[in-house]
Amino acid sequence: MILRSAFAIFKRDFKKFLSTPAMIIMTLFLPIMYLVIFGNAMGGTITHIPVGVVQETPPYNDTQLFTSATYRLNHISQTDAEKLLDVTVYADEIAAKQDLANGKLAAVIVFPSEVTNDNTIRLYVDSADSITPPLVEAGLNQVLLSIGAHNTVLVDKIYGNIKYIQFFGVSVIMMAIFSATMMGGGMALIRDRENGIHEGYLVTPVKRSSIILGIITSGTVRAFIAGFVIFWIDLLVTGIAVQSLQAFILVLVVILISCIGVTSFVVSLASRFTTQQEYMSLIAFFNMILFLTSGAFYPVIGMPDWLRWITVINPEYYGVHALRSILLRDQGISVIGPDLHRPAALLVGDDHPRHCDLPAHPGVNGGIKIFTA
Repeated sequence: MILRSAFAIFKRDFKKFLSTPAMIIMTLFLPIMYLVIFGNAMGGTITHIPVGVVQETPPYNDTQLFTSATYRLNHISQTDAEKLLDVTVYADEIAAKQDLANGKLAAVIVFPSEVTNDNTIRLYVDSADSITPPLVEAGLNQVLLSIGAHNTVLVDKIYGNIKYIQFFGVSVIMMAIFSATMMGGGMALIRDRENGIHEGYLVTPVKRSSIILGIITSGTVRAFIAGFVIFWIDLLVTGIAVQSLQAFILVLVVILISCIGVTSFVVSLASRFTTQQEYMSLIAFFNMILFLTSGAFYPVIGMPDWLRWITVINPEYYGVHALRSILLRDQGISVIGPDLHRPAALLVGDDHPRHCDLPAHPGVNGGIKIFTA
């Protein structure tokens, strides 16, 4: 009797599982995607790091050290097919440092104006990224050794010593926003539909647009509260300090815009499903692919090109980049502005990535030129 009852329950539950093909597909598809996405998003070979080189002035003539080192820096190979650095030659040290501060470069190398071994080579690195600066420093030392130069290299971490927990901790804010939206916006929508609450709305004068707007607003508020709370916890755990009131306000703006965008996406996705099981199986996939390609764990520049281009349409990438720019680099609206308007630009067809860690290269601009062999 017990076995017969258990078999009946098993049969009913298994038929229910078979009646949801989306859940079956995602059950098999999700582990494969974890293998493909996670395996390529973490620990990839970092190549084409944008680096600026400039020589001290005066004199205005290029020294042999500058010419030889620049040429070799531009030809260091990280792999057989890809080079480690993309070198841009600057005529002005101030312009090079400005591009570094604006996120267009990962490092700036300033060569001395005299070819003597006691002249120091200054290396300025974007220390908000804890992974690429050691690669640039190692490449520079390799070049100096190959040409027989014994100049001292002075490394200047322009944003101080930033630990990996601080690099990763900022992205946890975006994770909190997506998690709160996933449960508060999408799940609540499907639960109300299963309980017949939406049918109750439809027999009232309330418009369908008002229902969606109300759900998105409620989900946005929940996500904002979650992101705001995790923001303060993140500061306590990682030791990140907010530099100014302006930075604090910008953080709130980024969190709010991210909440609106992510909540709208999740609600639009949830409106296509009728059961919680189907919704959760698909939302787990989006949670995985969006967070892994946001640069949360590892710089986007280390991902293969096919995966790197996913970040162009990934709203979490722009949120993570904006928060890192504010909290780790103390940059303002001039730098994070493109992160805030990027989703709108994508809708009108502007699909060219802006940041240096996406597959783009600096162009010619005044006293700046791409070094070529």
